[in-house]
Amino acid sequence: MPIATDDLFAFAYLGDIPGKLKWLADLAAPENWEYRHVPPVGDRPFPVLLNYLKYTFKRLKEENKVLEANRVVCFNTGLVTPLQEEVFAFLEPNEVAGRQPWFLAAFCPESDRRLLAFSTLPQRAQYFDDPSELLYDSRKSFRKDLTHIIEENRDRFPDPFRPEPETHRLRIALEGAIDHALKRVRQNYKTAVPQFYWPRGAGRGQLQLLLPLCMTSPSQVDLALTVSREGDVYLASTVLTLDMAYNNARLVARPDSDWLTP
Repeated sequence: MPIATDDLFAFAYLGDIPGKLKWLADLAAPENWEYRHVPPVGDRPFPVLLNYLKYTFKRLKEENKVLEANRVVCFNTGLVTPLQEEVFAFLEPNEVAGRQPWFLAAFCPESDRRLLAFSTLPQRAQYFDDPSELLYDSRKSFRKDLTHIIEENRDRFPDPFRPEPETHRLRIALEGAIDHALKRVRQNYKTAVPQFYWPRGAGRGQLQLLLPLCMTSPSQVDLALTVSREGDVYLASTVLTLDMAYNNARLVARPDSDWLTP
């Protein structure tokens, strides 16, 4: 049956988090789970994988796909082994009083006998209903809120554009970078990368597209522009660092892109 839960860390005690993440990374098909632009912090390996696991669980909660049977819990991580077996998180009751109700005991391929407790294995998270949402439709009109992008995200821009006196210069450079990104996506539809995002505060997640912004050089992507589809209009209203963008994009799928890589 489905379980009403809070976020993953309120729901389950993970134990040795670096060890559990290595377990999952070793079990799943090989993938780079490290950031490209932010140096590692202490002994926290696989930051992209930790973010992926946390928000995959959040999406599964929205869809009622975290299941309990025979006093154990299971959810689909959305990852697969090198042999294409789906990988599941397997949780047991937490025996430590006062902690989270469940304990993350193992990551299992679908053939693992522990999963026989479930007559039907839980499904993976779904992030879209219509595959056309994954593609940028250049026939639709495009609008941008440059004032909001600059005022809310100045600290994300490259160094030459961060100081307040550089607002006019930043606005001109941002206009040019957006025009360049739109030309690029018209030439190659894979330029637009889907991401899944939860707005601040309450609300369900939503699918958006990411476009590359080259602010300092035509060959160097500095930021990702988020584009939301509002009816027949695309609206750009914020920018993300490339590591933030990859975190959000990886929830939907491993990006097949020439500009957004871990």
